[in-house]
Amino acid sequence: MFRDSFKYYKSRNPAPNLDDVIDLENPDHVKVRKIKANISDEQDENNFGLKPAEKWIIYELLDIPGLIFIQNPFTPNGQRYWIIKCLKDYSKEPYKLNIDAHNILANETWWEICFQMSERAKILLPKLRWSTLGYHHNWDTKLYSENSKSAMPMELSGLTSILAKTLGFSDFKAEAAIVNYYRMNSTLAGHTDHSEMNVAAPLFSISFGQTAIFLIGGPKQEDSANAIFLRSGDVVIMSGSSRLRYHGVPKILSTSRIPWDDNGEDNREIITYNYDDWRKARTYIVEARINMNIRQVLEPGQIVLY
Repeated sequence: MFRDSFKYYKSRNPAPNLDDVIDLENPDHVKVRKIKANISDEQDENNFGLKPAEKWIIYELLDIPGLIFIQNPFTPNGQRYWIIKCLKDYSKEPYKLNIDAHNILANETWWEICFQMSERAKILLPKLRWSTLGYHHNWDTKLYSENSKSAMPMELSGLTSILAKTLGFSDFKAEAAIVNYYRMNSTLAGHTDHSEMNVAAPLFSISFGQTAIFLIGGPKQEDSANAIFLRSGDVVIMSGSSRLRYHGVPKILSTSRIPWDDNGEDNREIITYNYDDWRKARTYIVEARINMNIRQVLEPGQIVLY
């Protein structure tokens, strides 16, 4: 059962045995289908921190049809750029944060406060758990509303468009996103993403920072579950019959590799970031994980919610 697997991997004492966790960097013992990328001119115009698509390693898990995995398609600069975006830009208005309800911020941003040497910064830094972009997900009603939305960040829409087209999802449109900020003791309870009007469209999940154990089961809590390692830069796409499966994150693990510190450069790189911003962001990501999950809300041709 999903709940039993979640409890097992969440355990701290005793620590779980990780031998059965699927490692798609070593897929020899996993039933997978290798997918060839659809090469698009769009990526040449703006690569959004991505390696050339012909270098991507893409699998579909045969035991979980529709679950697609891209092994870190980002350059080191790309990882730095997106980590800064999540921490500096996606943690302030017009986006909604979990800490908004507590009136902690007064004409300040979480970023401005949290990278100062102060007691207030130490207290506030771990309190940020999520932000919502585009259509803001209502955690109480589990609904989206035309009265609660902001513009989707253009760069995030562009990134997702390239990922979608490279995988053949040419009609995908990014309309909502949730950015989750995990500390090392954080978890994400098992759930299904069914709030969107259009659950036929794929869901894109992009991870940065420390390693997660991603648990995915079936359409019911009673179904068995598989655990998968997700490392910094990895992208998971829940499409087809995998789109409404139960999934969650029972554990965060310290990463054994730090790809954002690699020196490899790509002469196509056109993204830029502030090095002082990266110095601050790096202190955060060495003991945290960030996940961006992007979804389409509306049906094809639908203009607004009913």
